[in-house]
Amino acid sequence: MVLAALLPRPAPADAAAPRFVIVPGGPLLSSLLDGTQAVTVRIAPFAMMDEPVTEAQFAAFVRQHPEWQRGHIAPLFAGPNYLAGWLTPADPGDAQAARHPVTGVSWFAARAYCDSLHAELPSWYQWEYAAAASSSSRDARADMTRRNAILAALMRATGQRPGLIGQRPANVYGLRDLNRLIWEWVSDYGAMFPEVNGDVGSAGSGSVLRLCGGAALAFRDPSDYALAERVAALSMLAPADSSPFVGFRCVRKPGDTP
Repeated sequence: MVLAALLPRPAPADAAAPRFVIVPGGPLLSSLLDGTQAVTVRIAPFAMMDEPVTEAQFAAFVRQHPEWQRGHIAPLFAGPNYLAGWLTPADPGDAQAARHPVTGVSWFAARAYCDSLHAELPSWYQWEYAAAASSSSRDARADMTRRNAILAALMRATGQRPGLIGQRPANVYGLRDLNRLIWEWVSDYGAMFPEVNGDVGSAGSGSVLRLCGGAALAFRDPSDYALAERVAALSMLAPADSSPFVGFRCVRKPGDTP
């Protein structure tokens, strides 16, 4: 019995394979400024996971790749808070692991998970483009009712464990929980505010006051507080850091398969 308890458990049956949906391309007027200039970028079509990675999915990954388990992962790639809330290094101990977004993972671990699917973390522009959509519009960022609801949801969630995935309607692309549930890692997060972070390796070294001041100046609309809070939260993290409110999802080119 003792030996059996020490053996790795199989991946839970409810660790369903991630589902990718196509996000059509188009122009994006970014909410982030390039210096003092507004930026319009052309987004190529891409496929994005329709939901954040779940605890069950990430548990299946670390069972298959034990080098990414807590206690085995190299300190270069994860700090002491990595998967700190899990029951064991390979088991979240959560009856609803298939519907809880995984958090407490480092940028390095998130990138490794995506790589295992022959995918990658989205760029900021890809994430911003997808997250701009509502259930009825491809770009609902000017909708003040929606903007205020997102901010209110984030304020209520502060200090609490993220809720379950899929409690709100999907957006027009079929994507869920891009704005109100968790923050999400992006591939180039450390370059979003170079005047604050310098680079990814020095992320988190600046003071909160300096970060917030730099962030306000770097937005096309400084009154979009929910977006400012999201970017500030990511910008304060180094790539090996983990947060109980930061998860991720992956993207790939349309037509690519695992």
